[in-house]
Amino acid sequence: MPAPISTYRLQMTKDFTFAQAADIVPYLHALGITHLYLSPILQAAPGSTHGYDVVDHGHVSSELGGPDGHALLHAARLAHGMGEIVDVVPNHMAVPVPATLNPAWWDVLLHGPESRFAAWFDIDWTSRLNPGKVVLAVLGDPLDDCLKRDEIAIVEHPDGPRLAYFDHVFPLSPGTEKLGSVRDVLDAQHYRLASWRISSEELNYRRFFDIDTLVGLRMEDPEVFSATHALLLAFVRGGVIDGLRIDHPDGLADPALYLHMLAEQSGGTWTVVEKILGHGEDLPITWETAGTTGYDALLDVTQLYVDPDGEGPFTNLYVQLTGEPGDIATVIIDAKRNVVSDLLAAEVERLHEALVAACRAQFPGRDLTYLGLREALVEVLVGMPVYRAYLEDDAVAPEAREVLERAADHVRATLHRRLHEVDTIIELLLSPPRTPAAAEFRRRFGQTTGPVTAKGVEDTAFYRYHRFAALNEVGGEPGLFGAPLADFHDAMVRRQRDWPTAMTTLSTHDTKRSEDVRARLFVLSELPREWGDAVTGWFAHNDKYRSPAGPDRNLEYLLYQTIVGAWPISTERAIAYAEKASREAKQHTSWTDPVPAYDDAVRDFLTGVLADEQFVAEVTALVDVVRPLGWATALSQKLVQLTMPGAPDVYQCTESWDLSLVDPDNRRAVDYAARSSALLSVDGLAGVPVIDASGDAKVLVTARTLRVRRDHPDWFGAAGVYEPLPVDGPAAKHLVAFARGGSAVTLAPRLVAGVARIGWGETVVHLPAGLWRNVFTGALEAGGERRVAELLAAFPLALLIAETAS
Repeated sequence: MPAPISTYRLQMTKDFTFAQAADIVPYLHALGITHLYLSPILQAAPGSTHGYDVVDHGHVSSELGGPDGHALLHAARLAHGMGEIVDVVPNHMAVPVPATLNPAWWDVLLHGPESRFAAWFDIDWTSRLNPGKVVLAVLGDPLDDCLKRDEIAIVEHPDGPRLAYFDHVFPLSPGTEKLGSVRDVLDAQHYRLASWRISSEELNYRRFFDIDTLVGLRMEDPEVFSATHALLLAFVRGGVIDGLRIDHPDGLADPALYLHMLAEQSGGTWTVVEKILGHGEDLPITWETAGTTGYDALLDVTQLYVDPDGEGPFTNLYVQLTGEPGDIATVIIDAKRNVVSDLLAAEVERLHEALVAACRAQFPGRDLTYLGLREALVEVLVGMPVYRAYLEDDAVAPEAREVLERAADHVRATLHRRLHEVDTIIELLLSPPRTPAAAEFRRRFGQTTGPVTAKGVEDTAFYRYHRFAALNEVGGEPGLFGAPLADFHDAMVRRQRDWPTAMTTLSTHDTKRSEDVRARLFVLSELPREWGDAVTGWFAHNDKYRSPAGPDRNLEYLLYQTIVGAWPISTERAIAYAEKASREAKQHTSWTDPVPAYDDAVRDFLTGVLADEQFVAEVTALVDVVRPLGWATALSQKLVQLTMPGAPDVYQCTESWDLSLVDPDNRRAVDYAARSSALLSVDGLAGVPVIDASGDAKVLVTARTLRVRRDHPDWFGAAGVYEPLPVDGPAAKHLVAFARGGSAVTLAPRLVAGVARIGWGETVVHLPAGLWRNVFTGALEAGGERRVAELLAAFPLALLIAETAS
């Protein structure tokens, strides 16, 4: 099926339903959008704010409006020729409260391994510590304490007696309610109730990362696939859904098999995967997908707008002010070690048991020890340079082999022992499995490395290393501080060749900060002296607000970057961000073990500095310098993203200025009445809007570029061409210039502080021959060698289209 020309991501919640989405379809159509891109729409746990906690794959979410609401949205879309892309969650389901809300899970708790749904869930029924039982770590205290306080009781229900613990209810195996004491009753069930604190060590079902309430599904089972995808596939076959976004494919036992089944059953509908690629990594060629959801594209754009010359000064400043390492590599290793020993200890232990079983089966008699294998395994997990190596049963691709060898090299360089065990692990992974135990280990290894990397890198290291926060993004590489313009062009040529219809993005519901916050921070990479003077002064001036309890200087440095990037920011928003950032770092406080003294100290610090007149005046003064350059950068990267190879997504509300931070800040309600009014205003202008706080300039760039894409999809699609255009002169490195399909030309400035200093001067761009219409200004321009200063005199960027096509 054809790829979308553009998408607009909507976060569906009980406060923004199908009916409300239908109301804004006319606005999105006017904006130039061709496809809505919805967060998950199936029945989720009550009150879900995201939809990734599905409880019933057979029903459309009642909180979003149910089938009638979805039909209403479908009709509104059809009236405007607009398609629908839906987010699919194959990796896991919710363990809701009460558990009755997930009928399949309830049946498993009732019948255990004999349940007809037992094959759905990735449960270790042969667990050494809990054989035949599912561990439910839901109690506020140890089981004995809860029993002494009579917090667990048998209650009557029309469908039979149940076990109750506050809002939780659990099924009772028939007849067990008569056994006497509640403890005897518990021992007779197919589940074990335990304190929430043991979850990271003893849970025996695969989770989504470290979230106990999301249980892993066995999507490699065709029956599970069919049962969980029946409704969505019916929508695809019926023309109601036009494309699919696959959440977290790295959690699946066999992503390639899953995508094959999906393509086969969906008729090849356009499908993209939320796959986080390492720098230089590519998707496996066996995956039947149009590409990723765009974090790799976001990295390419980010590197384009960061000044490499700022790396030295920023590194030195960070080390001097905080005492932290200047290189992120050691931070990542330490963070991943924390994750494997704490957050994901249960998953690592299950993998360890699978490794021991595989070694006994495949290498009987080999001189290996239980503890030695675990020590080696931990280091291999820590040393994985990417999320996952994809291992086929019959062969190992060269890319996967290289990944595993790099992990082994890390162990050999750091451990200096257990090398025999390391070699054995790598041999198991690289060799075709000769036993079921070996196959199980290889499969589970792949499902474990992704969560270890995600939690260790994005959710921990990125909150510990703050040399330049704009680089700490999903799919980002904080160790890479900008790249030459030629690298971007090379990447785009490859993207057009290999993944021309993959999604591109600048902001998502998961990004750490919005595209416009990052754009403002990018400017600082060109102003290291100004930034260094300001922030050094702030450390000294704000010392009076810092207490022995906190914040530490590393968090303080992150907060200053955040305040400047999101300014003006309320104290409430700043405190909420600081709480999340510090708890994700897991150094002085955490979600599982909050430290009130530290949390209070951070809160008091921010309350003090944001009420300090001198500090506020100095932040305002710096932002007044940076803000106009940030606006120019934001407009430029938006134009580049909307015209580069791929299907561009616009995250809700980012068609205008958006200074959101990480969730839940970036999931706030959007004022679409104001957005629609702004679009009408822009469309009514005779010229271009002023680039100011109104955001009208970004609305102009977004709408007119999207409309060009919609009117001329062939220029930008799989059959289109990406052609870098030559630029010569003193400011040549500051202009991103390329043609699409021979009929559209993008001219976008980069490193704009440098442009402000030196101007365009005699810099020229070599346009294709012919006449060109500037869609932003309406001006008619001749092709050939043209001075950039003339082309960008009325507006700082340009999208030119061949006059014969206009």
